Amino acid sequence: MIGTLYGIGVGPGDPELLTVKAFRRLKEAHVIAYPKKANGSKSYAQQIVDAYFSSEEKHMLGLVFPMTKNEDVLREKWNETVETVWTYLREGKHVAFVTEGDPLLYSTWIHFMRTMQMKYPDVPIEIVPGISSMNGAAARLQLPLADGDETVAIVPARDDYDAMKKVIETHDCVIFLKVAKVMSLLLAILREMNITNKAAVVTKVTSHEEVIWNIEQLEQVSLPYLTLMVVRK
Repeated sequence: MIGTLYGIGVGPGDPELLTVKAFRRLKEAHVIAYPKKANGSKSYAQQIVDAYFSSEEKHMLGLVFPMTKNEDVLREKWNETVETVWTYLREGKHVAFVTEGDPLLYSTWIHFMRTMQMKYPDVPIEIVPGISSMNGAAARLQLPLADGDETVAIVPARDDYDAMKKVIETHDCVIFLKVAKVMSLLLAILREMNITNKAAVVTKVTSHEEVIWNIEQLEQVSLPYLTLMVVRK
């Protein structure tokens, strides 16, 4: 019998935001797989899971996913990681692939699942949703993301002034993800629209490393990758 592959969202950072079902599936799994950093340091998802499970009680399987846009390199690495996980699944072992936030929202899990389905369509897959960073940010900031008929956009921030401005203009609330590299551009848009007081920026929300930034200080800091901005007009 083939083992089950679980895609498990472990939340935005606070280990207590792991759902009861996610915890149960992690306990049942023989292997916990997680995206591993090439330099050997712990990934964000791994840090969350470490609050409950250790390598002494679970087989912890780190999988390296390269940060590149080279399609040949990516394809080779996706196939390699799927083959690694398949060696456990074919023995009947259940594998839990953990990811911060939710597995189906801008997650490594999406590409991993698609590759697994393509190569081994008989593998049973179950997905356990998780609390996303935008939900965590809304709670920490006590900021409603939408009310009544208001509209919300979730946007990976990019270096396109007109597109980013239009998103703000056409929605009541915008959550910009991965803002670190384009913070100067976003600040320029907010100033042009005179709404800097309507924006909030948070890094590693709900975790012990959480930082809620002062908007006026953001020009002088180098922001971590896991930083988002909420703009609510």
